[in-house]
Amino acid sequence: MKMVILHVKRGDESLFLYSTSVLEAIDVLVRDITAIYNGRLKVDRICAEMGELAEHGVTLPPNMQGLTDEQLVDLKLKDEWEDKCVPSGGAVFKKDDIGRRNGHAPNEKMKAVLLKTVDEAKALVSKKQVEVNVCVTMAMVKEALAQLRGAVMIVYPMGLPPHDPVRMELEDREDLAGTQASLQVLEESECQLWWAAKEMQRDKKLRDYIGNNDKTKLVVKLQKKGQGAPAREPLVTNEQHKQMMMHYYRRQEELKKLEAADDDSYMDSQWADRQALKRQFQGLSNIKWGPR
Repeated sequence: MKMVILHVKRGDESLFLYSTSVLEAIDVLVRDITAIYNGRLKVDRICAEMGELAEHGVTLPPNMQGLTDEQLVDLKLKDEWEDKCVPSGGAVFKKDDIGRRNGHAPNEKMKAVLLKTVDEAKALVSKKQVEVNVCVTMAMVKEALAQLRGAVMIVYPMGLPPHDPVRMELEDREDLAGTQASLQVLEESECQLWWAAKEMQRDKKLRDYIGNNDKTKLVVKLQKKGQGAPAREPLVTNEQHKQMMMHYYRRQEELKKLEAADDDSYMDSQWADRQALKRQFQGLSNIKWGPR
């Protein structure tokens, strides 16, 4: 089946490929692409937190985070989830220097389960899928989330504390207010798609812009309303410019070497004698001068 492939970018950053049809409404495209975009961000956030979970165990209650052991004793604070959330196979103590997690980390086997799943989930929605021409779908995002949820259930069958960010993300209860991550998330109602320096109006269809060619590839930009048209990309990428400059430099060096090697001694060689053929026909090629 012939499909239109959209190479989705945000600014100059390549994100993912998305397959669609010329008959699809722009409104549907914006909603789907925004959902995949935000879903990939969620996967990245969970993967980052699961890396910390594998290293230092579950998150402490908010009122205990960042406090020293002495302060916890003085304030008589105790983590009620410490004895409930023991990883499968027992815990290994690895103190969290920033005091955010309880330090009761999974053993090496369970840690490997978490980290391997993190790698697999990230690969499923990675930007590298663009390089191998794999289109990312919402189903793939959900599959990555399901893999992460399954790994957590294996290591923590009793579940994580309700305040742990991994659990909050998996239950869609995350609070990103005041964080850098909140600046990356896009509201679907505030999103626009741009192609060829034109905003694609949501009440139109894709064929209104590209015709009925259902076998093409477009670079589209995901943009927030009010930001105006995205900046045009340079015709030559930084990497291409670097390669061009390297080639120019090598060429200049070669020319310098040729100029320095200004040696015309090769003119004395027999193969460089322009009169050799003429003398050969005249029988004068082997004449030697000198006393016998």
